[in-house]
Amino acid sequence: MQHKRLGRTGLKVSRICLGTMTFGNQCEETLSHEILDYAFESGISFIDTADIYPANGKPDLVGETENIIGRWIKHKREEIVLATKFWAPTGSKPWQGGSSRRNIKDSVDASLRRLKTDYIDLYQVHFPDYETPIEETLGALDDLVRQGKILYAGCSNYPSWLLALTIGESEKASSIRFDSVQPRYNLLFRQPERELLDLCNYSEIGVIPYNPLAGGFLTGKHKREAPDEGSRFTLEGGQGDRYLERYWSDQKHDVIDALKPLASEAGITLAHLAVGWVLANPVITSPIIGATKPSQLDDAINAVNFPLEDDLLKTVDDLTIEFRMGDESR
Repeated sequence: MQHKRLGRTGLKVSRICLGTMTFGNQCEETLSHEILDYAFESGISFIDTADIYPANGKPDLVGETENIIGRWIKHKREEIVLATKFWAPTGSKPWQGGSSRRNIKDSVDASLRRLKTDYIDLYQVHFPDYETPIEETLGALDDLVRQGKILYAGCSNYPSWLLALTIGESEKASSIRFDSVQPRYNLLFRQPERELLDLCNYSEIGVIPYNPLAGGFLTGKHKREAPDEGSRFTLEGGQGDRYLERYWSDQKHDVIDALKPLASEAGITLAHLAVGWVLANPVITSPIIGATKPSQLDDAINAVNFPLEDDLLKTVDDLTIEFRMGDESR
């Protein structure tokens, strides 16, 4: 497994990051640990989670993904780069969410307990908080570094303008800055190319994109008539509807139909093609790959070991260039 430096930091992470949003919901604990074992044995040592996971879980399941990881990681902690996120409401009190100093203090302590560790490598704001002053959030994260509870800070789902403003505020205050960002990015959602990736390249911010397979849509397994049962597109509680809104259209099915013969001619799977295209962008640090069974990680691992040829990348670029348009924050 190859590794790459995270932004301008000295930390090197595996070129694939294991996403764990399915643990505790689509995957029970035994299966989750099998996926973790398979990833670890394959050289994937970068793990991403969030305190709100599992996605689409019930309120009493909030934090269960971190619990599952904590029970697995206790004997491997020094061999893992561990990332988690905060922001989403984790309780009924009005202060149990967002990026306030109070919620950051409570959230990191709760994550540390669940993950059974005394430090988090990368602690990330899951979504923008437009009510809390940026300097309050940065100050609280700066305190956590001094206390040894986190090593680096990052953000997720930040639009370009807010990330740029936050970087400026951290420089002005000489405080911790965001060394990474998690945007949604794939062949069917290329809006980050318009501004965000240029900003990250210029400011040396690591890019850890989620949804590189468009929630499984870019595996080509779905038929136009209806999504596969048990996939993210059929999850209850609004999650499935979100994926349907993002990707389910005749236009995107047409693109899948055009990509399939390209992958076949290259002797690779469509998933290998999709992840390989993301990895080929030099600004990308480590795409997040989720799985509901261990073997689903193979295509991403192959994409690292067998990069796409330049002529194939150009053809795929031309075929999906229209997906650069739109609002990158959605």
